[in-house]
Amino acid sequence: MPHNMACTILILAAGASSRMRGGDKLLEEVAGHPLLARQARAALDTGCPVRVALPPDRPARHAALDGLDVDVVTVADANTGMAASIRAGVAGLPGAVLLLLADLPEITRDDLERVLAAQPADPDMILRGTAADGTPGHPVLFPPWAVPALARLTGDTGARDLLKAEAARTRLIALPDAHATTDLDTPEDWAAWRARQGR
Repeated sequence: MPHNMACTILILAAGASSRMRGGDKLLEEVAGHPLLARQARAALDTGCPVRVALPPDRPARHAALDGLDVDVVTVADANTGMAASIRAGVAGLPGAVLLLLADLPEITRDDLERVLAAQPADPDMILRGTAADGTPGHPVLFPPWAVPALARLTGDTGARDLLKAEAARTRLIALPDAHATTDLDTPEDWAAWRARQGR
C-alpha cells in the first residue's frame, strides 16, 4: 500500500541475543518462518523500502533474509549497543524512518500500516506504537526532522532519550493487545509465549 510520504522501515536486528544461552531469538520460528524473515516480510508488505541492520558475525541471520528485497546494512560495531545499529541504519536515508525491533513476534503488517497511515495527518510528529493499555513500545516513526538526531545517538538505550526529550512532539498510536511490547529474550519467554498461543 503506497503512503503519502516517503518512509523507510529500518529493522534493528544486530543485537547479540545474549540471554538465549546459545540460541538466536531472531531465528526462532514464528508462523512457519524465522522471526527475522517474518518481520521483513511484514515490513515489505507495506510497500515501503526496508533496510535491516545486522551484525557481522551472524551468517544465519543474513541467510534468513535470502530472496527478500531488503537492503542489508552490516553494523561493524554492533556490540557497542543499539545506537550503533540506528546510526548505521539511518545513514543516507531520505525522508522519514520507521524503527522496528526485530524481536517483536506479534507485530503484523496491519500494525505497521496503522502507524504509517497516521503520518499524512501528522507529518511532523513522532508516531509511536503502544500496547492496547497505552504502554509505549514499537514501531516508532520518526519524521525527517528527527533523523539527524538518530544519526548522533550513542550507547545502548536506543532512541529512548530522544523520545523523552521530544515527548511533546510524540503521538501515541494504540495497537492491538500487546503487539507493540511483546519481546521474548529467553528460552523460557519463548516457551511461555508459545504455550499462550496454543503452539
